[in-house]
Amino acid sequence: MNDTVDFAFLDSGTGGIPYMLSLHEKLPEARCVYLGDTLNFPYGEKSGEQVTECASSSIQKIIDLWNPKAIVVACNTISVTALEPLRARFKNLPIIGTVPAIKVAAGVTKNKRIGLLATTATVNHPYSKKLIEEFASDCQVFNRADPKLIDFVEKKYFNASEEERLDAVKEAADFFKKNDCDTVILGCTHFTHIANEMRKACGESITVVDSRDGVANQAIRKIHEENEKSTSAENFSSIKNLTFFVTKADEKEISEYKTLCENVKIPWGGVI
Repeated sequence: MNDTVDFAFLDSGTGGIPYMLSLHEKLPEARCVYLGDTLNFPYGEKSGEQVTECASSSIQKIIDLWNPKAIVVACNTISVTALEPLRARFKNLPIIGTVPAIKVAAGVTKNKRIGLLATTATVNHPYSKKLIEEFASDCQVFNRADPKLIDFVEKKYFNASEEERLDAVKEAADFFKKNDCDTVILGCTHFTHIANEMRKACGESITVVDSRDGVANQAIRKIHEENEKSTSAENFSSIKNLTFFVTKADEKEISEYKTLCENVKIPWGGVI
């Protein structure tokens, strides 16, 4: 195994790309690779056991291919559902999770009415409820599971017009406005792609937050710890930095993924 990278990012599709780019902006010398497990998309409608097994299989593939120093699970569903069993299974590999930015939202809200936009699995999971109890117990949280919007982001967003994008987020924005939320959490990494559209649709009275900065900062802290432990911080990879791979795609999807990669200026790696 010749390849070694600093960070490998994992999601069920394209959702974690803004998280990888956030880390790259903070630590440009870090070598990163990204795997979208599109074969098993969407994770958010699967059982906990299915999520764990799909994520485990993907992490093993990542280890075999790129031998990363750390894994960033850029997926709220995997993180709230399967982080503990994944860390138990891959004991020697640091795994950084992504959870809804409840704490951030609680610090921002003025009227104590917060919206959470996420997958079905994330909004229903006890871990999300625990985060709310811990950090936002004095707030009212309005949950919206939106698998249709996740599907739009993964399959249509990157070739959609601005009008089509705004139309796709309208129902979600209207839900939070109707409930008088002044803060909305993008609790699925896919939704970071539509952050600007959500801000526009929600209006200036609503603050839209996500967890990408917190995840990037935690990943950087972790890699510094690992480099201090290691006898050698040297790494090598024949893969171009920030390369995006998927586990399944037809010709149309490949064209869409290539468009995405061109738009955000990262290399397209193909199907593995």
